Amino acid sequence: MKIAIITDQHFGCRKNSKLFHDYFLKFYNDVFFPTLEKEGITTVIDMGDTFDSRKGIDFAALTWAKDHYFDRLKQMGITVHTIVGNHTAYYKNTNDINAIDLLLREYDNIPIYAETTSIELGGCNILLVPWINSENRDMSVAMINKSRASVCMGHLELNGFRATPGHMMEHGMEWDIFKKFKKTFSGHYHCRSNQDNIYYLGNPYEMFWNDVNDENRGFHLFDTETLEHTPVNNPYRLHHILYYDDHDHQLFDARQLSGKIVKLVVRNKNNQVQFEKFVDKLYNSDVSELKIVENFSLHESEDFESLESEDTISILNRYIEESEIDIDKSQIQKIMQDIYQEACELV
Repeated sequence: MKIAIITDQHFGCRKNSKLFHDYFLKFYNDVFFPTLEKEGITTVIDMGDTFDSRKGIDFAALTWAKDHYFDRLKQMGITVHTIVGNHTAYYKNTNDINAIDLLLREYDNIPIYAETTSIELGGCNILLVPWINSENRDMSVAMINKSRASVCMGHLELNGFRATPGHMMEHGMEWDIFKKFKKTFSGHYHCRSNQDNIYYLGNPYEMFWNDVNDENRGFHLFDTETLEHTPVNNPYRLHHILYYDDHDHQLFDARQLSGKIVKLVVRNKNNQVQFEKFVDKLYNSDVSELKIVENFSLHESEDFESLESEDTISILNRYIEESEIDIDKSQIQKIMQDIYQEACELV
């Protein structure tokens, strides 16, 4: 039996942005649903963070999610086993009140898992582990320890894995407890990565600038007999970086950037008129957003040099790492990561 695994869809993200939901829809219309139909998939496992905000969702974004995703799955006769992630749990210390249960009660094809539960699909015993918090930690660990399942799927925060490009998680659960399973799959971190038998599958699409040029996004097919998982990649990009080096605007085709979020990195600008014509051409191509970056220097430290290809989190992490401060740098990096993510969600 083949099933689909998807995680961290974050419906309602970026303040319920229409731009992002239009971008998401291309993935679902052109990649996700056609693959389900082609492969005869009747079961999907959603490994958490289906919605973006634990505090609420815009009615338009909820309607979008129902019209373009949940209704379509029901019409296709597909069961969606959905676990609660940290973004869909209203409180940080319990999963009892969660967006999935409150918003999707009308769908009888969506079983919801707020507690660690074992299910069987195609002869494969799978342990589903939702977000682990202070209330359910002891019970979750006990269930994991006594489980005889071959496979674990969860929304796990494990130490030592890449959370986002340039940021390695340096806190969270130790992952020895999951070595007993033949394979452990998880959401939560948006980058694909793996160590030993543990696989972070990553989210389906770009959401922030630090996702740019990461082509390993999409969803996965899982064979319950062989336990093999196969990525189905999303070919669509929303964020684009351009490097300006006194280009002739007449030779540049900006049509490919229509509807995109563009960052223009200025390397050389010796002719202001030429530069302004280049920028005008970008605006006239109907880009959704244009950011111009002309200075990478951090004046606080003459010894620090940022690279044009680095994303914001990588620059911040490296700056903290290279600073001569007598405190726990990993804690400062974690704080900066949280602040940056919150700031991105406000844009």
